[in-house]
Amino acid sequence: MAEHNELGKIGEEKAVVFLQEKGYEILETNWTFDKAEVDIIAQKGIILAVVEVKTRSSIDFGLPQDFVKPKKIQLLLKAINEYVILNDLDVEVRFDIIAIHKEKSKFVIEHIEEAFYYF
Repeated sequence: MAEHNELGKIGEEKAVVFLQEKGYEILETNWTFDKAEVDIIAQKGIILAVVEVKTRSSIDFGLPQDFVKPKKIQLLLKAINEYVILNDLDVEVRFDIIAIHKEKSKFVIEHIEEAFYYF
């Protein structure tokens, strides 16, 4: 596995633990629909958090959250709409980003709630 893929997998694992520690129930990881992959679908109360995880080895070239592009957002919107319909959920959908980067030898995790909106 390429080094960046391994880093991404580590980041997603750390994000799951982080969310669980914050009281979220993890419903799905790496859920796919059509051409979209949703990294984490989690629920806390009536909030369905759709979480895109971005992990970088450093912030030399920008913050991890800056790498969530409009095309990815469109795919996430389409996918989560299908997920809510398929599972007949009555929830408030929120789109979050968990941005992770390495600083020296440890990981820094930032949870950005309502990173973008569903129209």
